[in-house]
Amino acid sequence: MGTFSDNSTVSRAQTRTIPAPTVARPADGLPAALLPWGWAAVLFLLYATVAVRRHQLLRTTGYDLGIFEQAVRAYAQLQAPVVPLRGEGFNLLGDHFHPLVAVLAPLYGLWPSPLCLLLAQSALLALAVVPLARWAVRSLGRRAAHVVAFGYGASWGIASAAAFDFHEVALAVPLLAFALEALGRQRWRQAVAWAAPLLLVKEDLGLTLAALGGYVAWKGPRKLGLVTAAAGLIGSAIEIKLLLPAFNPGGGYAHGGNLAEAHGSLLATIAFAPLDSLRPDVKAMTLVLVFAPSALLALRSPLSLIAVPTLAWRMLSDNGFHWGTAFHYSAVLMPVVFAGLIDVLARHRQSDHPLMARHVRASLLIVLAVTVVMLPSFPLAQLAQRATWRTTPHIEAARDLLRRIPDGATVAASNRLVPQLTSRCDVVLFPTWPVEGHLYEYDRKRLPGPTAEWIIHDSRAPEAWPYKTGHWPYPPEQQQAELDAARRTYGYRLVAARDGITLLRRDGREGEGRGAKAEGRGLR
Repeated sequence: MGTFSDNSTVSRAQTRTIPAPTVARPADGLPAALLPWGWAAVLFLLYATVAVRRHQLLRTTGYDLGIFEQAVRAYAQLQAPVVPLRGEGFNLLGDHFHPLVAVLAPLYGLWPSPLCLLLAQSALLALAVVPLARWAVRSLGRRAAHVVAFGYGASWGIASAAAFDFHEVALAVPLLAFALEALGRQRWRQAVAWAAPLLLVKEDLGLTLAALGGYVAWKGPRKLGLVTAAAGLIGSAIEIKLLLPAFNPGGGYAHGGNLAEAHGSLLATIAFAPLDSLRPDVKAMTLVLVFAPSALLALRSPLSLIAVPTLAWRMLSDNGFHWGTAFHYSAVLMPVVFAGLIDVLARHRQSDHPLMARHVRASLLIVLAVTVVMLPSFPLAQLAQRATWRTTPHIEAARDLLRRIPDGATVAASNRLVPQLTSRCDVVLFPTWPVEGHLYEYDRKRLPGPTAEWIIHDSRAPEAWPYKTGHWPYPPEQQQAELDAARRTYGYRLVAARDGITLLRRDGREGEGRGAKAEGRGLR
């Protein structure tokens, strides 16, 4: 069996002064300088295939792909990111603070499609492997770098993000990876420069910037680290307390309730925080799984402390979606985990203890084994499923009915049909969701009437990973009742119905009564 380190018998002094790797001979495979980019290309194709195929199978959602497409579409038109899916006149900067998403607007302007966002996300997630693999080549050797690249690329946190719509955190993943590589090389200013834009990706990532600053203050220039930590903390505070409420139509922080005082007072909440972060059991399981791709070795690196802010807010949140392994919430943690792995193994490799080289090899074999064992349980395994490559009659029916809706129309659509329309229509969710920008905060028995020109509704329960299979946001009985009311009360007529999909259109001369009263709240 080959070794994972290139020079396992090199002395400690020699190891610490290893020169920059030279270009390998063609017989050795890719030159060392190209290895990270080769992996990035492979991972991009992998993620893009999963993401695009999911979209073609109607598995992407209005919440969240449709929401972000509406925002980027507005940016591309040099407008504020007002998103009808989140409510009439709702500026998405009042939901989460992610102005850096606007960098995708020029690309979207050239190719206005949800696939533009999905491919951009695939590229960003794949790009993060470059600094990690480059660091691994330099510190551990080429074979070890292949294991690190494969471990990161197939890690469940990245796979879950790649296979679930588009999210702003995709921008943070490569920024954090490059910053961590710079920390590993003790290039402190470069690390801060890479990490500083995290403040513009999401409001909680200022805390991650602060953690990185704390690491710099501990290991490097104290003043630079303290200034960075202060900038992160102050930046997050300004975004949460001032900017988000300013953009939010309700005047508050939309997600502040997720971190409410669970025990009646702030002091009691802080006192119980250690226990609350481990209960229910899914939290403890997630904490283990976060570091499992590194064979738990990342826990031995001080770099793992940079993951603490993200883990803390997730485990202390009241939102159960934050506790598990689905969705995109763990994507920013994976670069930290694999940076910690490289850091630990690099220190082991520098040791002149005779068993350390064997320990490094054994650790990498465990990382490889864990990656392979976990792979079938997460979304990349969909590529090996027959259903992924089969277009059903239901999907063909949906595409046929969607084509009947003209460009520029206003549409109320089922969640899985929304992102099929957002590039060319003004779309809201059917039945009405949310109401006045609020989620789950109103009487479902008194929903405002539909005002869009078209309604397209799918009564089939979708194959909905990471959600449980079923209807959202309302039970199927209520969705059917609202669909019936659209024809009976609000003046919609049946255009076509096929395989559980119903297409309705509103005639301008119809829709008296309650529907007419709701007309003023239509899409603009």
